[in-house]
Amino acid sequence: MKSKYYFYKNPVFKVYAQIEDNKVRMNTSGIASSFMDSFVSDMMGIFEGTKPAKVENDRLIYSTWMPPIPGKTFNRLVSSQMRAMRGKYVPEQLTISITEDCPNKCLHCALPDTKNKAKLSSDTVKDIIDQAQDMGTSLIIFDGGEPLVYDGLEELVTYVDQSKAIPALFTSGVGLTKERAESLKEAGLFMLSISLDSANEEGHDYMRGRPGVFKEAISAIRNGLDAGILVNIYVVISPRNIDELDDFYSLAIEMGVHEISFFEIVPTGRWLEHGNEVLSEDDHRKFDEFIERTSDMEGPRIFPIPHIVKHFGCFAGRKWLHITPEGNVFPCSCMPLSYGNIHDTSLSSIWKKIYKDPVFTAGPCLMRDESFRRSRLDLVE
Repeated sequence: MKSKYYFYKNPVFKVYAQIEDNKVRMNTSGIASSFMDSFVSDMMGIFEGTKPAKVENDRLIYSTWMPPIPGKTFNRLVSSQMRAMRGKYVPEQLTISITEDCPNKCLHCALPDTKNKAKLSSDTVKDIIDQAQDMGTSLIIFDGGEPLVYDGLEELVTYVDQSKAIPALFTSGVGLTKERAESLKEAGLFMLSISLDSANEEGHDYMRGRPGVFKEAISAIRNGLDAGILVNIYVVISPRNIDELDDFYSLAIEMGVHEISFFEIVPTGRWLEHGNEVLSEDDHRKFDEFIERTSDMEGPRIFPIPHIVKHFGCFAGRKWLHITPEGNVFPCSCMPLSYGNIHDTSLSSIWKKIYKDPVFTAGPCLMRDESFRRSRLDLVE
């Protein structure tokens, strides 16, 4: 008998998944099914026929970005999704840029170039975690700079209450030795997301502004997998690497990662200094064809973020919050627009301020709108 992974369960209605030929098949049961099916059809359609990141006997890990199914944390995510259907949003995902310190100098980095590298204190980060979990956040990502250089990272990972949220790490892989990966696994790290800008060493090192970063990233992927951590390769697609999509996927297959995520380049930070390159219609066509071509291939799950945004709208100011090393709270990591500072204002108060701004409508990415960047951010291009 196939295992059932329950997405939702009450005495009269159940939503569950089963795995057939490594694809998710969604089902409902219960006396209220005939009435409730129409309300959950859109949600079920997201999962139906897609590839999961990992299947275990007692739980389904659909994506490295999502809590295991079933589980208390996943139940919180479902509750927030149901509130969002009624127009009541919570910041499901929080990225905390715990430090500006980083040995790399990435062309697309959203952080400013400053001599005095800011960082958040451990106590401040813990307070942010507490506030976010109270608000309903179910995914907490430690980001940078390079978060692996932060002294006390494992303590922060352990501090996340995994009955409420899953802890994740965004990294270039610098310094993720075998011993460090095992230490983070022991601390409770759920997901490790390692950035690659090119599927070849020369291209990646150029984008990261330092030789040797590609080899360090590949080593980090191996060490993360060996430690038993869920590993995601994170690719920011741009005109410079759009023709490497198949190479990225071949590398993901070779490495045996659980997922590979593709995020579309956003005009922000240092990228504005390098020609403000964005994807063309032809680039989007190439990406669409790649996703269709690989949908039935053997290999890791692909998380096509441009397609998710196209279908559900941008998460900025609706499902995502980002906190800088200075404590400023942004609607997302790509939009340098502060609505308050965590050192003097509560996270919930700042969220309400963002939520009341009519510019956030879960529509297209505002940072790709030049008029928005000029009028709201005063960016000179």
